[in-house]
Amino acid sequence: MKFDTLSAFLLMDGHGTYVWAAYGITILVVLVNLIWPSRVRAGFVRGEKRAHSRQNMKAEEEAS
Repeated sequence: MKFDTLSAFLLMDGHGTYVWAAYGITILVVLVNLIWPSRVRAGFVRGEKRAHSRQNMKAEEEAS
């Protein structure tokens, strides 16, 4: 399909709203799938570092 103007391309013969919404939702889902796991992992690593630090401090106190 050939579009004569940018406006015609964006409207896509009346189907533009659905097409662009589908693209937007797809991009949103892909971004969430890329970003969310790394944030969850970073939080997990921070928690494990805190737990490890608490264990070391407790062990040092008991050794004193």
